Amino acid sequence: QVQLVESGGGSVQPVVSLRLSCSASHTLASLYALGWYRQAPGKEREWIAHIRPSGHPEYADFVKGRFTISRDNAKTTVYLQMNSLKSEDTAVYYCNAQRSDSNVWGQGIQVVVYS
Repeated sequence: QVQLVESGGGSVQPVVSLRLSCSASHTLASLYALGWYRQAPGKEREWIAHIRPSGHPEYADFVKGRFTISRDNAKTTVYLQMNSLKSEDTAVYYCNAQRSDSNVWGQGIQVVVYS
Protein backbone atom coordinates (compact mmCIF):
# COMPACT_ATOMS: atom_id res chain seq x y z
CA GLN A 1 0.00 0.00 0.00
CA VAL A 2 1.25 3.44 -0.94
CA GLN A 3 1.87 5.77 1.99
CA LEU A 4 1.84 9.54 1.62
CA VAL A 5 3.65 12.25 3.59
CA GLU A 6 2.88 15.93 3.13
CA SER A 7 5.25 18.82 3.80
CA GLY A 8 5.54 22.55 3.19
CA GLY A 9 2.61 23.92 5.14
CA GLY A 10 2.76 26.86 7.50
CA SER A 11 1.40 30.26 8.39
CA VAL A 12 1.67 32.99 5.78
CA GLN A 13 0.20 36.37 5.00
CA PRO A 14 -2.23 36.94 2.12
CA VAL A 15 -0.83 37.17 -1.40
CA VAL A 16 2.22 35.13 -0.38
CA SER A 17 2.91 31.85 -2.22
CA LEU A 18 3.41 28.43 -0.70
CA ARG A 19 4.31 25.07 -2.18
CA LEU A 20 3.10 21.83 -0.66
CA SER A 21 4.84 18.54 -1.36
CA CYS A 22 3.59 15.00 -1.00
CA SER A 23 5.96 12.07 -1.22
CA ALA A 24 4.72 8.56 -1.89
CA SER A 25 6.39 5.57 -0.34
CA HIS A 26 7.25 3.68 -3.50
CA THR A 27 7.24 3.80 -7.26
CA LEU A 28 3.83 2.14 -7.55
CA ALA A 29 2.54 5.63 -6.96
CA SER A 30 3.13 6.16 -10.68
CA LEU A 31 -0.01 4.06 -11.24
CA TYR A 32 -2.16 6.37 -9.13
CA ALA A 33 -3.83 9.67 -9.72
CA LEU A 34 -2.22 11.95 -7.12
CA GLY A 35 -4.16 14.89 -5.84
CA TRP A 36 -4.89 17.41 -3.13
CA TYR A 37 -7.93 18.07 -0.99
CA ARG A 38 -8.49 20.49 1.85
CA GLN A 39 -10.76 20.85 4.83
CA ALA A 40 -11.41 24.23 6.38
CA PRO A 41 -12.66 24.55 9.97
CA GLY A 42 -16.33 23.63 10.15
CA LYS A 43 -16.50 22.60 6.49
CA GLU A 44 -16.40 19.37 4.55
CA ARG A 45 -13.30 18.16 2.80
CA GLU A 46 -13.15 19.46 -0.77
CA TRP A 47 -11.21 18.44 -3.83
CA ILE A 48 -8.62 20.90 -5.14
CA ALA A 49 -6.81 19.19 -7.98
CA HIS A 50 -5.33 15.93 -9.19
CA ILE A 51 -2.88 14.78 -11.77
CA ARG A 52 -3.41 11.53 -13.59
CA PRO A 53 -0.67 8.94 -14.33
CA SER A 54 -0.66 10.36 -17.85
CA GLY A 55 0.34 13.74 -16.40
CA HIS A 56 -2.97 15.42 -17.19
CA PRO A 57 -4.00 17.83 -14.42
CA GLU A 58 -7.52 18.82 -13.41
CA TYR A 59 -8.58 21.59 -11.06
CA ALA A 60 -11.54 22.72 -9.05
CA ASP A 61 -12.94 25.98 -10.39
CA PHE A 62 -12.13 27.93 -7.23
CA VAL A 63 -8.35 27.45 -7.64
CA LYS A 64 -7.93 27.79 -11.39
CA GLY A 65 -5.28 30.38 -12.15
CA ARG A 66 -3.93 30.41 -8.58
CA PHE A 67 -2.89 26.83 -7.81
CA THR A 68 -0.80 24.51 -9.95
CA ILE A 69 -0.38 20.79 -9.44
CA SER A 70 2.65 18.93 -10.75
CA ARG A 71 4.57 15.73 -10.15
CA ASP A 72 8.22 14.77 -10.46
CA ASN A 73 9.59 12.57 -13.23
CA ALA A 74 9.62 9.52 -10.99
CA LYS A 75 5.92 10.19 -10.34
CA THR A 76 6.35 9.62 -6.62
CA THR A 77 6.09 13.23 -5.48
CA VAL A 78 3.24 15.60 -6.18
CA TYR A 79 3.38 19.33 -5.59
CA LEU A 80 0.77 22.00 -5.11
CA GLN A 81 2.01 25.49 -5.88
CA MET A 82 -0.35 27.97 -4.27
CA ASN A 83 -0.13 31.61 -5.32
CA SER A 84 -2.07 34.68 -4.24
CA LEU A 85 -3.18 33.01 -1.06
CA LYS A 86 -6.30 34.29 0.63
CA SER A 87 -7.58 33.92 4.16
CA GLU A 88 -10.23 31.52 2.87
CA ASP A 89 -7.44 29.15 1.80
CA THR A 90 -6.82 28.43 5.48
CA ALA A 91 -7.37 24.69 5.90
CA VAL A 92 -5.78 21.33 6.49
CA TYR A 93 -4.49 20.12 3.15
CA TYR A 94 -4.51 16.42 2.37
CA CYS A 95 -2.61 14.49 -0.26
CA ASN A 96 -4.52 11.68 -1.95
CA ALA A 97 -3.60 8.75 -4.18
CA GLN A 98 -6.34 6.95 -6.09
CA ARG A 99 -6.74 4.13 -8.49
CA SER A 100 -9.61 1.73 -9.14
CA ASP A 101 -8.81 -0.54 -6.20
CA SER A 102 -7.27 1.88 -3.72
CA ASN A 103 -7.76 5.29 -2.13
CA VAL A 104 -4.97 6.49 0.16
CA TRP A 105 -4.74 9.66 2.27
CA GLY A 106 -1.84 11.50 3.83
CA GLN A 107 -2.05 12.72 7.40
CA GLY A 108 -2.76 16.30 6.40
CA ILE A 109 -0.82 19.51 6.80
CA GLN A 110 -1.98 22.86 8.12
CA VAL A 111 -1.96 26.03 6.04
CA VAL A 112 -2.96 29.27 7.75
CA VAL A 113 -3.31 32.50 5.81
CA TYR A 114 -3.54 35.38 8.25
CA SER A 115 -3.76 39.13 7.86
